[in-house]
Amino acid sequence: MGSAVSEKTKIRVPLLDLKRQYHGIKEEINSAIQEVLESQAFILGPQVKEFEGLFASYCNTNHAIGVSSGTDAILLALKSLGIGNGDEVITTPFTFFATVEAICNVGAKPVFADIDPESYNIRPNSIEENISKRTKAIIPVHLYGQCADMDPILKIAKKHDLRIIEDSAQSVGAEYKDRKSGSLGDLGCFSFFPSKNLGGMGDGGMVTCSSKELEELIHMLRIHGGRPKNYHATLGINGRLDTIQASILIKKLGYLDDWCDKRRQKASYYTEKMRGFDLVTPKIMSFNKHVFHQYVIRVKERDGLMEHLQANNIGCAVYYPVPQHLQECMADLGYKEGDMPETERAAKETLALPVFPEITEEEQDYVIESVKDFFSASE
Repeated sequence: MGSAVSEKTKIRVPLLDLKRQYHGIKEEINSAIQEVLESQAFILGPQVKEFEGLFASYCNTNHAIGVSSGTDAILLALKSLGIGNGDEVITTPFTFFATVEAICNVGAKPVFADIDPESYNIRPNSIEENISKRTKAIIPVHLYGQCADMDPILKIAKKHDLRIIEDSAQSVGAEYKDRKSGSLGDLGCFSFFPSKNLGGMGDGGMVTCSSKELEELIHMLRIHGGRPKNYHATLGINGRLDTIQASILIKKLGYLDDWCDKRRQKASYYTEKMRGFDLVTPKIMSFNKHVFHQYVIRVKERDGLMEHLQANNIGCAVYYPVPQHLQECMADLGYKEGDMPETERAAKETLALPVFPEITEEEQDYVIESVKDFFSASE
């Protein structure tokens, strides 16, 4: 079996194929876009409010506010809580840069807490170790489609009078103890970047909350801080969700649970077929319902496996190769290599394999066979 890949005609397996999704619902999407084109209501048209209502209901929150991106969702959430210069926000260094960027862009200081090596999410006891008099909030990131262990985090927040902003960019539809991602903290932040489980056809995001006061403030902040128009009580941003994106996302939301079920099925297939391989498959924490935005394995020879898969036309990627505490622009924070050992180890050993609802069993078998071939060749 070690030479199986070389004996078989290579096929191409993308990390993600959005064309397949689009062609499956093409008529609905095109009709939704056409409706907006006919109305010419491109900015805060009726579909935005409709989608906000549907999304709030889906997440079991009182409110949802459509915004321009997942990054702006975090920025607006921070601004709505009055977080700025001199404040500290605790988050994970094992995340996409946007989480940290938003903290810095409101003038606050990111403080990093290391991760749990099994879930790759922020470790609650590491959070408490980093709380200071300047700490105002915690941003747990629900990485790869699985929620962080929120009950201990909520307990810590209550003890120290801190606010919680969930970075749910990768976890739409995920659940923690039967509670939806984005409904667990004070605010939830979502991204509708095209590659997400619920992706638009451009940038888009959402902030969820159950506080009427925060909902009204974010509504105002996303329109330059003005209410009514041309009267500005505070500084905001130009951060609205486009009507066209909302119209597309309304249609896609109806398919989301089915797509997540299929992602779980594909992930389960990988995990079952790769038992006994010299790698670590994703661990689903007992309290979680995982939506597998990414299927991430852990392997000592990560770079070698990545090169092998790419040579066999298999899409794969590293999320994320440089921890945020070691980014060049974060040097002033004073972190050094070794400060976040679990994060740094994960950054060197993790690799995402192709997973999306439409991936075929033949494609998955080819990926599995290629991974097996790599280990056979190195024996």
